[in-house]
Amino acid sequence: MKIEKLPKIFDSARPILQQLEKAGYEAYFVGGCVRDTLLGDKIHDIDIATSAYPEEVKSIFKRTVDTGIEHGTVMVLANNQGYEITTFRTESGYQDYRRPDKVTFVRSLKEDLKRRDFTINALAMKENGEVIDEFDGLSDLKNHLIRAVGYPDTRFHEDALRMMRAVRFASRLDFKIDAQTVQGIADNAALLSKIAVERTQVEMQKLLLGQNVSAGLAVMLKTGLYQYCPALKDYKNELSQLALSNHWPLDNATQAWSCLIVAMYLPEKEITSFLRRWKLSNKLIADVKKVVPAVNSIKRRSFTREQMFATGQQGLYDANRVATIFNWNMLQSELDSAYQYLPIKDSKQLAINGADLLKAQIVKPGPAVGKLLQELLTNVLYGKLPNNHEKLMEYAQERSHE
Repeated sequence: MKIEKLPKIFDSARPILQQLEKAGYEAYFVGGCVRDTLLGDKIHDIDIATSAYPEEVKSIFKRTVDTGIEHGTVMVLANNQGYEITTFRTESGYQDYRRPDKVTFVRSLKEDLKRRDFTINALAMKENGEVIDEFDGLSDLKNHLIRAVGYPDTRFHEDALRMMRAVRFASRLDFKIDAQTVQGIADNAALLSKIAVERTQVEMQKLLLGQNVSAGLAVMLKTGLYQYCPALKDYKNELSQLALSNHWPLDNATQAWSCLIVAMYLPEKEITSFLRRWKLSNKLIADVKKVVPAVNSIKRRSFTREQMFATGQQGLYDANRVATIFNWNMLQSELDSAYQYLPIKDSKQLAINGADLLKAQIVKPGPAVGKLLQELLTNVLYGKLPNNHEKLMEYAQERSHE
């Protein structure tokens, strides 16, 4: 098979392959960039594989960086960009179920492709668009099938994270996972506990942002893989209910994790500890803690102005998108109108601040400052006080004498 017109992203990389070929070596685009080209999806990264050994690559190109030379990867700097070129290799001895203990450089493309995870990722493409398919990946792409290269047990023992990658691809691409590969996940699910949480988290988030999250969740539940994800073991019924939704996809990470928490009926006081187990950033945790209560308010059709103010316009949009997954959503225009009706949208817009209160000696430094500011803010939100510096100062003075 030959792709007659390659996406423009390949234009600046093609001369690199041509130069390797001119020097007498094989060179191919490999992996996800080939798969996504065939699917017509957006291409994020370009990976290049070659029969040239690292030192041979370095002798061909003037500007290189040893980004991972022990594993055969050299970065070539050209056209104001960096291109990682990796030598064909075989791997062995995966004692940590993630990284190989030994890497051996080879000249055979087929040997290199044989170590890859799934057939749809084991495709190679020459710079002229000719696709090399050693493991029926083209057929699996056509049939929307995720299938391990060779024996699933072997692939998952090499890298247990591949099980999460399988369910992530099922969600992202809306593909089915073939029966033998599903059985391989079921037989090896416990190996996921050997993988760093941060890596599992990345795959879980991508799954939750896929176009058919239900497809990925269904396999996680069927195989028991979910039991080896942080804090999900006791939530099979809740995850099963979430898997019944057909209102995907979600838009961003805040929505993804909020959706999971809402599905689990997790109390607000447990949100932080749950998300920390997944090693999420403090910023993302703070955003989720705003969105989850807002989802529940949308469900009840009951919002206070303080909550709308605290959630913010983006948070309200995120909450409503999550609510859609559960058929609780409101018209976005209604939420937007209610938010725009607020007299102020940000605490910085309040016409008075803590420094003003301290300078006028209305309150002493400490918790009383924040408490009084919150009272002033609430009164402004409900229209009981105008957002006017003089009026707010007068009110604050009166309160200080009570």
